[in-house]
Amino acid sequence: MFVKALRVGLGQLIIFVDFLTRPGKKQRPAAAQAQVDTAAKDLTLYQFHACPFCVKTRRSLRRLNVPVALKDAKNNEQDRQTLLEQGGKIKVPCLRIEENGQTTWMYESNTIIEYLNKRFAAI
Repeated sequence: MFVKALRVGLGQLIIFVDFLTRPGKKQRPAAAQAQVDTAAKDLTLYQFHACPFCVKTRRSLRRLNVPVALKDAKNNEQDRQTLLEQGGKIKVPCLRIEENGQTTWMYESNTIIEYLNKRFAAI
């Protein structure tokens, strides 16, 4: 019970610090942002709200100004089941990428952030 309380408290602390130090959004011309918005429609991030690796990934999404759909794999049973059945495991963060009729499930925050930087930083 103590460990759970500690974990919840640390999770809330992580969320609070993230709120205080949240990065600014990348500014783009309207046409470039529209291009990013269109490309982001094919992305979904499965995450836990207070997971430090998920926070790290969401911070990168905000910094790059990439509007990605967020799915709560901890509190939403349907999202959790989708992650397990289609992604293969309950592990977050997980970025679902739909391209050219194929779906890719990308795990690991550093891998996801590297992908996002390559795809959206130059736009």
